[in-house]
Amino acid sequence: MPNRYRYRKGADAQLVTWIRQGVARLGLEELYLSAAYARGYRLLEMSHAATPEQTRAHLARFANSRRLDRAESLAGLTVTGPGRIDISAAAIARSRRPMVEGACDCGGTGWMPLQVFEGEALSLSCPAHNPTGDRPNTRAAVTA
Repeated sequence: MPNRYRYRKGADAQLVTWIRQGVARLGLEELYLSAAYARGYRLLEMSHAATPEQTRAHLARFANSRRLDRAESLAGLTVTGPGRIDISAAAIARSRRPMVEGACDCGGTGWMPLQVFEGEALSLSCPAHNPTGDRPNTRAAVTA
C-alpha cells in the first residue's frame, strides 16, 4: 500500500489485494503475532500503562505509527458492513488475547499494584493481561 494512499469508494478490491500481499510477505503466524502485540500495546497505551520497554518494542515492530494506524483503519473497511469479508470466530477469539512485548507492570498476573492508600494495598486491572477486570475467586470454600 502506498504511504500516501487515500481510500476511494469502490476501491475494496485493491485493499484486499494489498492485504493478501502483506499476508503472503509476512506469513499468517507473524501477522497474528503482530496483530496481538499491536492490540496489547494499544490497550496499555490508552490506559497510560505502557512501560518504556513496551514502547521501544512497539516502535521496533511498527516503526511508522501513522502507517500502522492507516493500515488498520483501511483493513477495517474490508470487514465491516454488508458484502464485506466475514470475520471468523477464530479471528475474534485471537483479538481477545492481546500480547505484550517487554515486561509488564502486572508481571503477567493481570493486576498492576498501585501505591498503598491508608494501609490498603490497591491494584488495577491490567488492560492487556486482564482487559475484562476478572477478579480471582478469593472466597474460601465453606465447609460444614
